[in-house]
Amino acid sequence: MRAIVSVIGKDRMGIIAKVSGLLYSIDINVLDLSQSVLQDYFHMIMLVDISKCGRKFSDIASSLATLGEEIGMSIKIQHEDIFNAMHKI
Repeated sequence: MRAIVSVIGKDRMGIIAKVSGLLYSIDINVLDLSQSVLQDYFHMIMLVDISKCGRKFSDIASSLATLGEEIGMSIKIQHEDIFNAMHKI
């Protein structure tokens, strides 16, 4: 099962390390990512594999949101199929 993680906020050092470190610690594999900085604003989108993670999806989302609060970012996760359905043209 795959999901999309999005991270948005003011740019600062260590964002990718913190997010990927949390994902690693709960057995979520990063399959692909794209990140950019527009002036002082950081944006990253990650495609992740959550099939080996033993946590409920809501617990994963809560852990990411908590990390986001700690580092001053907005971090969200969506199932890949929901993300795709929302972004169809």
